[in-house]
Amino acid sequence: MKKEMAEKPLVLELRLIQGLVVKVAEPLARYTSIKIGGPADYFLDVESNAVLAMTIHTLNRYGIQFSLLGKGSNVLVSDLGVRGAVLRLRGKFNEIEWGEELGQAWVRVGAAYPVTRLVREAVGRGYSGLEFAEGIPGSVGGALIMNAGAYGSEMEKVVDRVEGVTREGESVKFFREELTFSYRHACLPSGIIVTRVRLRLGKGEVGQMRLNVRGLVDRRKKSQPSGYPNSGSMFRNPPGDFAGRLIEAAGLKGTRVGNAEVSDRHANFIVNLGGAKGEDVRRLMVIVGAEVQKKFGVQLESEVQLLGEWSDRAVKG
Repeated sequence: MKKEMAEKPLVLELRLIQGLVVKVAEPLARYTSIKIGGPADYFLDVESNAVLAMTIHTLNRYGIQFSLLGKGSNVLVSDLGVRGAVLRLRGKFNEIEWGEELGQAWVRVGAAYPVTRLVREAVGRGYSGLEFAEGIPGSVGGALIMNAGAYGSEMEKVVDRVEGVTREGESVKFFREELTFSYRHACLPSGIIVTRVRLRLGKGEVGQMRLNVRGLVDRRKKSQPSGYPNSGSMFRNPPGDFAGRLIEAAGLKGTRVGNAEVSDRHANFIVNLGGAKGEDVRRLMVIVGAEVQKKFGVQLESEVQLLGEWSDRAVKG
């Protein structure tokens, strides 16, 4: 089957695009932070805007659906895999440039750039405003789309401009006044692939900022699970409360389905104890949501994105 797919006209045409790496029936577990996920029909590493546009045009001509995968955090991929193409931004989407104007610092950074690396580089330059993001897993593009936040701040407070590509392969740009954000969500037009983000930052004292970041690192280490793969926070915090507190109060720490377990360190994390399946995690999410609803009347909303084909078994129990 894999050989047959590799010989399809679509694959042969995609492989003619310079700057595009094409993999067929590629398992996605290795690309996700929780180390779970079946194969994508086509896994495409994209090096630049021009390559992205050509790839999208080609996929559209063949009627192939596609989705984007960043650093693989905040995502749960089905054991059945993903039909169509999964795109991953590399190359020029990892580039970064810094500058100052009118006494204010700015950074224009590719969507594939790691968030934690960006934070530490900004602090080293004496640029403030991103310290809250220390330890947030994933890429800048993913953090923007999720409006990632922690410790009283979030991405929307530093975003100046967003660049992207539409589902038709056309380049677009949005300035801050055109953007709206909500809790864990950037309200971008449907289907936009974020390619670069420009952030406006303040200035601070390097030594003090490093101390602040170190303090945040210590807080995360004490409160969040380590040693087992996970996808980060599984549920959004409901208004005026914390998902982790509700899950713990429901007595769900340590609850297991297969080799997926509600972390005994932070109840809003589900960890892969080794060999866990996507269906295990999904079923555990359903159990957690139902128990919190039953005991507290609060409906938890998923923070992780479910990607791929899912059976009804996890939902029906």
